Amino acid sequence: MLQVKVFQEEDLTREVSVSKEFTISLPLIGNVDVRNRSVRQVEELIRDLYNRDFLVNPQVTLIVLRYAERSVNVIGMVNSPQAVPFPNERGLTLLEAIARAGGFNRLADRSKVSITRTDDNGNTTTFTVDAVRMIGGRSDTQIPLQVNDVINVPEKFL
Repeated sequence: MLQVKVFQEEDLTREVSVSKEFTISLPLIGNVDVRNRSVRQVEELIRDLYNRDFLVNPQVTLIVLRYAERSVNVIGMVNSPQAVPFPNERGLTLLEAIARAGGFNRLADRSKVSITRTDDNGNTTTFTVDAVRMIGGRSDTQIPLQVNDVINVPEKFL
Protein backbone atom coordinates (compact mmCIF):
# COMPACT_ATOMS: atom_id res chain seq x y z
CA MET A 1 0.00 0.00 0.00
CA LEU A 2 1.50 3.30 -1.11
CA GLN A 3 0.54 6.91 -0.55
CA VAL A 4 1.26 9.24 -3.46
CA LYS A 5 1.20 12.98 -2.72
CA VAL A 6 1.63 15.78 -5.22
CA PHE A 7 2.46 19.08 -3.49
CA GLN A 8 -0.37 21.64 -3.76
CA GLU A 9 -2.48 19.20 -5.81
CA GLU A 10 -4.76 17.64 -3.19
CA ASP A 11 -6.98 16.06 -5.88
CA LEU A 12 -4.05 13.90 -6.98
CA THR A 13 -3.20 12.52 -3.52
CA ARG A 14 -4.01 8.82 -3.40
CA GLU A 15 -3.50 5.67 -1.38
CA VAL A 16 -2.98 2.86 -3.86
CA SER A 17 -2.21 -0.84 -3.74
CA VAL A 18 0.45 -2.38 -5.93
CA SER A 19 -1.23 -4.92 -8.22
CA LYS A 20 0.02 -8.44 -8.89
CA GLU A 21 1.46 -7.04 -12.13
CA PHE A 22 3.44 -4.50 -10.05
CA THR A 23 1.49 -1.47 -11.25
CA ILE A 24 -0.34 1.35 -9.53
CA SER A 25 -3.12 3.44 -11.04
CA LEU A 26 -3.05 7.22 -10.68
CA PRO A 27 -5.33 10.01 -11.93
CA LEU A 28 -4.47 11.52 -15.33
CA ILE A 29 -1.44 9.28 -15.98
CA GLY A 30 -3.09 5.86 -15.56
CA ASN A 31 -1.07 2.73 -14.77
CA VAL A 32 2.51 3.13 -13.61
CA ASP A 33 4.90 0.14 -13.59
CA VAL A 34 6.77 0.02 -10.25
CA ARG A 35 8.47 -3.38 -10.75
CA ASN A 36 12.12 -3.47 -9.57
CA ARG A 37 12.17 0.24 -8.73
CA SER A 38 13.07 1.96 -5.48
CA VAL A 39 10.78 4.49 -3.80
CA ARG A 40 12.95 7.32 -5.14
CA GLN A 41 12.82 5.91 -8.70
CA VAL A 42 9.02 5.62 -8.58
CA GLU A 43 8.77 9.22 -7.33
CA GLU A 44 10.89 10.38 -10.26
CA LEU A 45 8.86 8.34 -12.74
CA ILE A 46 5.55 9.76 -11.46
CA ARG A 47 7.04 13.27 -11.46
CA ASP A 48 8.14 12.86 -15.10
CA LEU A 49 4.75 11.49 -16.17
CA TYR A 50 2.83 14.38 -14.57
CA ASN A 51 5.40 16.91 -15.83
CA ARG A 52 5.11 15.66 -19.41
CA ASP A 53 1.50 16.69 -20.06
CA PHE A 54 -0.30 17.87 -16.93
CA LEU A 55 1.72 19.84 -14.35
CA VAL A 56 4.70 22.15 -14.27
CA ASN A 57 7.55 20.86 -12.08
CA PRO A 58 5.38 18.71 -9.77
CA GLN A 59 6.75 17.76 -6.35
CA VAL A 60 5.89 14.09 -5.76
CA THR A 61 6.26 12.24 -2.46
CA LEU A 62 5.78 8.48 -2.18
CA ILE A 63 5.31 6.81 1.21
CA VAL A 64 5.15 3.06 1.80
CA LEU A 65 2.19 2.59 4.16
CA ARG A 66 2.24 -1.19 4.36
CA TYR A 67 4.42 -3.88 2.87
CA ALA A 68 2.94 -6.99 1.29
CA GLU A 69 2.43 -9.69 3.86
CA ARG A 70 5.10 -12.31 3.53
CA SER A 71 5.16 -15.61 5.36
CA VAL A 72 6.14 -19.26 5.41
CA ASN A 73 3.73 -21.98 6.51
CA VAL A 74 4.77 -24.43 9.21
CA ILE A 75 2.52 -27.48 9.39
CA GLY A 76 2.58 -30.94 10.91
CA MET A 77 4.00 -31.98 14.25
CA VAL A 78 4.77 -28.60 15.79
CA ASN A 79 3.08 -27.13 18.84
CA SER A 80 1.38 -24.30 16.95
CA PRO A 81 1.05 -24.91 13.18
CA GLN A 82 0.69 -21.52 11.51
CA ALA A 83 1.80 -19.03 8.91
CA VAL A 84 4.99 -17.51 10.30
CA PRO A 85 5.66 -13.88 9.25
CA PHE A 86 8.74 -13.47 7.08
CA PRO A 87 10.70 -10.39 8.23
CA ASN A 88 11.12 -7.66 5.60
CA GLU A 89 14.54 -6.60 6.83
CA ARG A 90 16.22 -10.00 6.99
CA GLY A 91 15.70 -13.62 6.12
CA LEU A 92 14.34 -16.54 8.11
CA THR A 93 15.91 -19.94 8.70
CA LEU A 94 14.21 -23.31 9.04
CA LEU A 95 14.88 -23.62 12.78
CA GLU A 96 13.69 -20.04 13.42
CA ALA A 97 10.40 -20.74 11.62
CA ILE A 98 9.86 -23.96 13.59
CA ALA A 99 10.66 -22.15 16.85
CA ARG A 100 8.12 -19.42 16.00
CA ALA A 101 5.54 -22.16 15.42
CA GLY A 102 6.03 -23.38 18.99
CA GLY A 103 8.83 -25.85 18.30
CA PHE A 104 8.61 -29.57 17.63
CA ASN A 105 5.97 -31.51 19.53
CA ARG A 106 6.68 -34.94 21.06
CA LEU A 107 5.47 -36.81 17.96
CA ALA A 108 7.72 -34.96 15.50
CA ASP A 109 10.16 -36.81 13.26
CA ARG A 110 12.91 -34.21 13.35
CA SER A 111 15.08 -36.12 10.89
CA LYS A 112 12.61 -35.85 7.99
CA VAL A 113 11.47 -32.22 7.88
CA SER A 114 10.38 -31.29 4.35
CA ILE A 115 10.46 -27.91 2.67
CA THR A 116 8.24 -27.34 -0.36
CA ARG A 117 9.17 -24.37 -2.53
CA THR A 118 7.45 -22.99 -5.63
CA ASP A 119 9.50 -20.88 -8.05
CA ASP A 120 8.28 -17.94 -10.16
CA ASN A 121 7.37 -20.30 -13.02
CA GLY A 122 5.08 -22.40 -10.78
CA ASN A 123 7.48 -25.35 -10.51
CA THR A 124 7.37 -27.03 -7.11
CA THR A 125 10.39 -28.60 -5.43
CA THR A 126 10.37 -30.54 -2.17
CA PHE A 127 13.48 -31.50 -0.24
CA THR A 128 14.01 -33.18 3.10
CA VAL A 129 16.24 -31.88 5.88
CA ASP A 130 17.60 -33.61 8.97
CA ALA A 131 16.89 -31.04 11.69
CA VAL A 132 18.47 -33.29 14.33
CA ARG A 133 21.87 -32.74 12.68
CA MET A 134 21.27 -29.00 12.53
CA ILE A 135 20.24 -28.79 16.18
CA GLY A 136 23.23 -30.87 17.25
CA GLY A 137 25.57 -28.57 15.39
CA ARG A 138 26.64 -31.32 12.99
CA SER A 139 25.30 -29.52 9.97
CA ASP A 140 27.41 -26.78 8.39
CA THR A 141 24.54 -24.55 7.38
CA GLN A 142 21.28 -23.20 8.57
CA ILE A 143 18.65 -23.62 5.88
CA PRO A 144 17.50 -20.18 4.66
CA LEU A 145 13.83 -20.06 3.74
CA GLN A 146 12.09 -18.16 0.98
CA VAL A 147 8.73 -16.41 1.10
CA ASN A 148 5.79 -18.84 0.74
CA ASP A 149 7.83 -21.97 1.59
CA VAL A 150 5.84 -24.73 3.29
CA ILE A 151 7.60 -26.59 6.11
CA ASN A 152 6.11 -29.93 7.02
CA VAL A 153 7.22 -31.74 10.16
CA PRO A 154 6.02 -35.35 9.81
CA GLU A 155 4.93 -37.66 12.57
CA LYS A 156 7.48 -40.24 13.65
CA PHE A 157 6.50 -43.85 13.60
CA LEU A 158 7.57 -46.07 16.49
